[in-house]
Amino acid sequence: MPQSVVTPERYAKGFTFEEYTMQIKVNREHFSRFYQSGALSADDALFFREAAQLPNGFGKMMAIGEDWCPDAFRGLPVMARIAEAAGVELRIFPRDANMDIMNEFLNQGMYTSIPVAVFYTRDLKHLCHWIERPALANEERARIEAEVKKEMAGATEQEVQLATRKRTQERYPAWQQASVSEMRGMLAKALGVS
Repeated sequence: MPQSVVTPERYAKGFTFEEYTMQIKVNREHFSRFYQSGALSADDALFFREAAQLPNGFGKMMAIGEDWCPDAFRGLPVMARIAEAAGVELRIFPRDANMDIMNEFLNQGMYTSIPVAVFYTRDLKHLCHWIERPALANEERARIEAEVKKEMAGATEQEVQLATRKRTQERYPAWQQASVSEMRGMLAKALGVS
C-alpha cells in the first residue's frame, strides 16, 4: 500500500467507540441495540485475542462510518466488539469529514462504501481491511427485494422499499456474525494463521 494519511498522530485523533456513539446525531438506539447483538462467540473472541498477541500481529484497528448508514450502525458495533475481545485500540473516523482516509479504502477502487474496518499491526502497518457488508447480506438483500417486488406487485417503490427494509433488518444479527467470520478469515490469511 502507498504511504497512508493515517499517521500515528492522525490515528490518535479518531473517536473511540464510546466517543463516536456520544457524538452521533441519528440512530443512537440502533448502535446500542446492534452492540448488544454483536457479541462474539467464545471461539471468535479467542481468535482475535490470540491474533493480537502474535509478534507483528493485530495491534490496532480503525473504522470508517457514518451514523445514518444502516450498514454502519450494524457493522461498527461488531468492530468495537472485535477490538474489545482483542484488547486493541479502535479509532473511528466519520467518512464525510475524512475523505482522504476514505480514499485509501475505496470499494472496488471507486466506491466510498461504509463501514470499513482496517486491521493494523501495533505500529500501524496495514494488515487487511474489510468493506461494507458480508457476502451473505448481498445475496439475501437481492433475494428479499425480488420476493417483496413479486408479492407486492402494483405497490409503489416506497412501499416496496419499506417492506424490503423491514425484512432485511430481521437478518441483521446473522449478517453481523457473517461479518465477524469474514473479518476473521481476512485477518487469519494476512497473519498466516488458521
